[in-house]
Amino acid sequence: MFRTFFVYLSKAAWARKIVTHWGITRRVATRFIAGDVLDDAITAIQNLNKKGICASLDLLGENTATPEDARRTAQDIIHILDTIDQYKVCANVSVKLSQIGLTLDPVMCQANLKLILDRAKQLGNFVRVDMEDSTVTQITLEIVQMMRENGYTNVGIVIQSYLYRSEKDIARLAHDGIPVRLCKGAYKEPSSVAYPKKREVDISYDKLATTLLDGAMVHDAPSVSSDGRVPPLPALATHDPHRIENAKNYASKINLPKKAMEFQMLYGIRRDLQEQLAAEGYPVRVYVPYGTQWYPYYMRRLGERPANVWFIVSNFFKN
Repeated sequence: MFRTFFVYLSKAAWARKIVTHWGITRRVATRFIAGDVLDDAITAIQNLNKKGICASLDLLGENTATPEDARRTAQDIIHILDTIDQYKVCANVSVKLSQIGLTLDPVMCQANLKLILDRAKQLGNFVRVDMEDSTVTQITLEIVQMMRENGYTNVGIVIQSYLYRSEKDIARLAHDGIPVRLCKGAYKEPSSVAYPKKREVDISYDKLATTLLDGAMVHDAPSVSSDGRVPPLPALATHDPHRIENAKNYASKINLPKKAMEFQMLYGIRRDLQEQLAAEGYPVRVYVPYGTQWYPYYMRRLGERPANVWFIVSNFFKN
């Protein structure tokens, strides 16, 4: 119920208007968001790189309103790729298809994605297509598959373990050798399409993780690239120590090399665990969001971390 409420707030215009004007909210948001501009994000990534941790850089924003906005966002992402190359940081990029026109015109979205992938390919970099809510799961998969068939091997996808359909999706993606970031899922979904209970989501996560790890072995266990920009096939996005230990134990059981799997976490969450895994020799990548469109992302993170809500409330009444 708590998490559902904050997912609702992430989409509510009235709540956005109120919350974004609270100074304490913006200060707490900096825990999860690298900053408003690209320079802020590059600085955050440089600090991560010093600890042996790579990044996936995300320009915040969803559901652009006009074709012009979608094309401008695509060019902004291309600029991010150029900046990563300029500063020689260990990072790739994450893209939401609704940012580049999916909900306006899927054909335009595909054209924008091709522009991004072309530039990433020229620079030897990788693009991860983020998964959004279940209404666009199928078309997102189709577009990524289409890009792969058109020779863009530098693109991967995100799959959410709370969706019932993910077992079949993961089996197909693992068979085809498509890089997958597995997460639990952060959107409000009906029980008709997603597991409603945390325990069920966890069980699904562990099962899907083993499928991805097995798939990596079938494809000769490709390692993370020497510059860290191109990830291995399985990327396990979780802060849950139990999920991490289960994955590590299974990978060891099947003799999957550490460099052939990657753990991913969110910026500002479980920094201790990020550094611990990196010290153990696992590739670790932190999802680094930045930009002025931080409100929806921030609300979803609050829904996952109640302690931050109480901090905001207590400080609001103190001020």
